[in-house]
Amino acid sequence: MARMETARWWDTRRTHSTKPATYRCPLCGQQLLAIEDHMLLFPEGDHQRRRHAHIRCVLEAHRQGGMLSREEWLKTQPVPPKAPGLLARLRGSRAER
Repeated sequence: MARMETARWWDTRRTHSTKPATYRCPLCGQQLLAIEDHMLLFPEGDHQRRRHAHIRCVLEAHRQGGMLSREEWLKTQPVPPKAPGLLARLRGSRAER
């Protein structure tokens, strides 16, 4: 198994190219041709650190819980307390008088 960098969440996009390039899938370590349908992976949405991976590898990693989307990751985070609304703030300022 190849070494995959860690990230809290991932953006993914399906792609293929006509250029004669090869990549190494960061999930399985196998060679990947650019002309094959594959996935672009963006750790925490950072397009500078994009990686090319096999579709089957990405689907398997996601199935095992290893590649959460941003929305899935946000659901696991504690909900911050809501700031009081305008009406509550106005009522609070009257009570202080």
